[in-house]
Amino acid sequence: MEYEGRLDQEGLSHIELHKIGEKIKYARRRENKTQQEIADASNISKSLLSKIENGQTASAIATLSRICDALQIQLSWVLDDKEEQDIVIQKKRNRPQKVGDESMGYSYEILANRSQYSGIEPTIVHVTPKSQNLRDEKTYTHSQDEFIYVLEGEIELLYNGTKQLLQVGDSAYFAGSKPHLFLPVGDQEAKVLTCFIDRV
Repeated sequence: MEYEGRLDQEGLSHIELHKIGEKIKYARRRENKTQQEIADASNISKSLLSKIENGQTASAIATLSRICDALQIQLSWVLDDKEEQDIVIQKKRNRPQKVGDESMGYSYEILANRSQYSGIEPTIVHVTPKSQNLRDEKTYTHSQDEFIYVLEGEIELLYNGTKQLLQVGDSAYFAGSKPHLFLPVGDQEAKVLTCFIDRV
């Protein structure tokens, strides 16, 4: 009943709890984070996170979203109940709309959900124009390497305390473990092809 009451309102009641839990556990272990670290970052108890990972309880979408933010993964990947396939074709017309809070600097188009068997996740990052961007210059870090290629507009790549101007056709490859952030330049939205690559 808890499962239906929380997820059915979002049309997600068909998703099996253990699949959600497995993906969250996989992502946490990939980041070398403890349950306590992710629970603290998500403002939930370690006990609740453990139950979610083990498929023992449902959770509100808002809670899952906070967990995904803490793990730097997409909620849509966690909630996707499709079986892993060798090839997945995603037509532009069928691709989900952008996700994320544009006012906080970014929204995303997921080009291919990261497989648990592969180490690459391609995404188009939409960098919000300067006049609409309410985010400060708080940087991100993560365990993956990152490759970026500017498709439209221009950005400043704030990386490890240094800013680099990147324009259409420019690219960069860097260690995600160093503090970084895409900053808008002017009032034109920028589009950046981003690939997150697991280190081996």
